[in-house]
Amino acid sequence: MIQTNYNPDVLSCLANLSNDEVFTPPNLVNDILDLLPAELWSNPNSKFLDPISKSGVFLREMAKRLMIGLETQIPDKQERINYIFSQQLYGIAITDLTALLSRRSVYCSKTANGKYSICENFTDEQGNIRYKRMKHTWQNGKCTYCGASQEVYDREDALETYAYNFIHTDKPEKIFNMKFDVIVGNPPYQLSDGGFGKSAAPLYHKFVQQAQKLKPKYLTMIIPSRWFAGGKGLDDFRKEMLNDKRIKKIIDFENANDCFPGVDIAGGICYFLWDKDYYGDCEVVNFVNGIETYSKRPLNEFQTLIRNSSAVSIIRKVLSFNEIGMNTMVSSRKPFGIPTNGRPKKTGDIILRWQNGEGPFDRADVNVGVDIIDSWKVITSYVGYDHAGSPGKDGKRKVFSKIDILQPGTICTETYLVIGAFKTEVEAQNLKEYMKTKFFRFLVSQFMYSHHITKESYQFVPIQDFNKHWNEQKLFEKYQLTPTEIEVIENSIKPFEK
Repeated sequence: MIQTNYNPDVLSCLANLSNDEVFTPPNLVNDILDLLPAELWSNPNSKFLDPISKSGVFLREMAKRLMIGLETQIPDKQERINYIFSQQLYGIAITDLTALLSRRSVYCSKTANGKYSICENFTDEQGNIRYKRMKHTWQNGKCTYCGASQEVYDREDALETYAYNFIHTDKPEKIFNMKFDVIVGNPPYQLSDGGFGKSAAPLYHKFVQQAQKLKPKYLTMIIPSRWFAGGKGLDDFRKEMLNDKRIKKIIDFENANDCFPGVDIAGGICYFLWDKDYYGDCEVVNFVNGIETYSKRPLNEFQTLIRNSSAVSIIRKVLSFNEIGMNTMVSSRKPFGIPTNGRPKKTGDIILRWQNGEGPFDRADVNVGVDIIDSWKVITSYVGYDHAGSPGKDGKRKVFSKIDILQPGTICTETYLVIGAFKTEVEAQNLKEYMKTKFFRFLVSQFMYSHHITKESYQFVPIQDFNKHWNEQKLFEKYQLTPTEIEVIENSIKPFEK
């Protein structure tokens, strides 16, 4: 028998608190820290902050680097430990539990001044890993700092409030009363906003914005990639990030499992390096199923961040024709004002399409989209085919689950979007065939960061003359795509067989 000893790092074995509060594996932490200049680790004056400490892994891995980097300057090991932990590393825990876990990981003791703490300089239990129980500030049912729902998070003292220290203050600099050279971390991603079902508001961008207020030399955080296209609560943040020339590098993973095994994060995950003294184009590195693409370009070239660098030249060519985008044709949600749970009636003078079939409905009850009831309409599901917008194991997307034509006198619930409405069946059929092309679906896929395909997702797709039939070859020739660019599309999109 061959005996193998396996002694795993405990911080690589922790179960996540949730899909929104994810423990960062040590190997990923080190990939993130590798973005920082190497000279930081040998500078005894550098100060580091993790403002959202969960396991303490960022602080622990930074301590390892500082222990090596400062060895010649502070030869005595214990003296070096005391100096690094008391003068260079600082953390703000997100809950009482993670404060204890972080101190245990960093100081080898859940109390900084405990018997087994490796740092001898602390005189209180918290040391430099702080936690203070906070309360939300309610106004009109929402927290003014984080947007949490009062109905969900206004809790008794014995329960966790999820009022995170770092963002529940107007003056984050007062927490430690010092400036930091580096701020790094993995913030919570969202909190329930009290909306329908499992509605939740993004939260991670507030940690990035709060960190920027502290004016560090370097800022790096790992966050969901959904901000690339904006959306719920993220439009202003997207504009800020895309126009910030200090963002030096972005590493993007379309499948979050490549970073966090077993964690489902719609739209993927990314981490970035923000450098106070840098001003220029950004290095964008994208991974899909282990395949890497790279480019250095301005982030604000388009209204969304094109994550796959191989797609940039294609989009540039398409947009150079200055044609009107399909987003101007596509309906908003609830194209006829009927929600997903709307159902046919016993009798009616028109037909209602819902997710499980069709049935009669009263024309008089329709107040939205009245002008297209008697048109030929092309529809597709509001929810995309691909899980959370992520590509399949082959790296390809289908994008749409189905594309149908509704005859005049037929309407639909908000399960569907109306992509176009026409006087003739021929025009509707030509749009349907256009939508089935890989070209069309590739351009829509550049906006896939969630379960839904919204009206805005069609802005890169040009409107064609729908009196003509369009196929792949005609489109490739019209937009003068090279064999390499065609291959990018072919390798990104599955055939549409229905």
